[in-house]
Amino acid sequence: MVTRAPVVVLACGNPSRGDDALGPLLLERLHAWLLATGLAGRHELIGDFQWQIEHALDLAGRELALFIDAGAMTPAPFVFEPVQANGHVGPGSHALSPAALLSVLARISSDPPPAAFVLAVRGERFELGAAPCCRALAHAEAAFALLQNLCGAASAAHWQTLVQRHAPQSAGAAC
Repeated sequence: MVTRAPVVVLACGNPSRGDDALGPLLLERLHAWLLATGLAGRHELIGDFQWQIEHALDLAGRELALFIDAGAMTPAPFVFEPVQANGHVGPGSHALSPAALLSVLARISSDPPPAAFVLAVRGERFELGAAPCCRALAHAEAAFALLQNLCGAASAAHWQTLVQRHAPQSAGAAC
């Protein structure tokens, strides 16, 4: 049996759709930071355009799971909150929510699910072919500071205390 990293970070987004690139950009930056700090072995990073049913398998055998995505209606600069299985997995098998992925995991595994959290970063523009806007990049910068804190001390108890500290703030102006 292969030993899995205790923490999995799943980021989704399309680098060709403006601020939808925030998830992949943060994942790339996190990868470099984890390597530089010697923490890479405790984390597995997975990026995709959207979360699909197969990603439930990536959650199995983990202690912690973090989902990163950009959100158009997310309070600025980001929202960080816990997520649990909701029992609902819609009729399709593509573009599942983190709660739906945890529900799939519960159906296919008798192991307990990992403590799971969502980091939703405020995006402003999602047009095809656009680059991330300045305001969204500032939101990503704030989110990256949180990511360093999360991955530097990866425990469910620590992450839960950070949920309390990072209640949504007021939204900023568009780019």
